[in-house]
Amino acid sequence: MKERMEALRGKLIVSCQALPEEPLHSSYIMSRMAYAAYVGGASGIRANTVSDIREIKKTVDLPIIGIIKEVYGENPVYITPTMKEISALVAEGVDIIAIDGTKRERPDGNTLENLMKAAKEKYPNQLFMADISSVEEAIEAERLGFDFVGTTLVGYTEYTKGNLPLVELEKVIQAVSLPVIGEGNLDTPEKAKKALDLGAFAVVVGGAITRPQQITKKFVDEMSK
Repeated sequence: MKERMEALRGKLIVSCQALPEEPLHSSYIMSRMAYAAYVGGASGIRANTVSDIREIKKTVDLPIIGIIKEVYGENPVYITPTMKEISALVAEGVDIIAIDGTKRERPDGNTLENLMKAAKEKYPNQLFMADISSVEEAIEAERLGFDFVGTTLVGYTEYTKGNLPLVELEKVIQAVSLPVIGEGNLDTPEKAKKALDLGAFAVVVGGAITRPQQITKKFVDEMSK
């Protein structure tokens, strides 16, 4: 496991996800997307749902950051929010499980601290990553025993809207001793390289590579000016 994680250092992890309302929503398509990322040189994959992860694991032998996006009512925490999702991901053998690591209230009324304590006790050999939005949350994630922190949610919580991903990434790297994975709006090769230069352990890029509707819109918007 240690060698497998070390292989991610300084490398690109491609997030292959398509939600039900998106054009490429299909576990088979996501497996081919993961293969395309592998052919392009990606060293890891971030994937959502048990079915997508199963298909991707049939196609590529790369470290996987697994998540399950599950919305509970109006609650804003939906990235692997409860033990139910954690257990499902452990059963699939993902290398790292990413969890919403923000300070927001969780859908089942549990606290992040209690969830992590229970998860670590139940699955002592599993690696966990905290998807955070602020330096404060990164520091708390380290205290709670997470193995990685990712800047996944910078700018996506009410209290971090407008925050710049690379600026926050640098602050997080300086604040914790955990490996920090740069993620969220690192949508150009130059930004990804800058993240590594700042000291990120690895970089996750999603929509800028794997969501053609998003890429198309950027072209259309620029050409319409």
